[in-house]
Amino acid sequence: MMKRVMIWAAAAAGFALAGCDSQAENQVEEQAEALDEAYEADADLEEAMTDDTPDEAAGEAEADRLREVGEDTKDHLEDEADEMDAAPQ
Repeated sequence: MMKRVMIWAAAAAGFALAGCDSQAENQVEEQAEALDEAYEADADLEEAMTDDTPDEAAGEAEADRLREVGEDTKDHLEDEADEMDAAPQ
C-alpha cells in the first residue's frame, strides 16, 4: 500500500515538474505504466495469498478491484499527459 502511495506521489511530482513537451508526456506515461504494474503485482500477490483458501473468492474479487484501479489510474494519468502536451505554451 505504501509503495502505491509513493508511486502516486512521484507521478504527481512529475506533473508539477514536467514541461509541456513530448518528453514530459512520455515520462508521465512511463510513470503511469509503472503505477499500473505495481497494482498488477499487488493483485497477483493477493491471489497467491488466498489461493486454495476459504478466502479465495474474496481474494480474486480484491485482485480484480486492484487491477481495475491500476488501469483506471493509468488511463487518467495518460489522459492528463496528453492534455499537458496539447496545451499551448
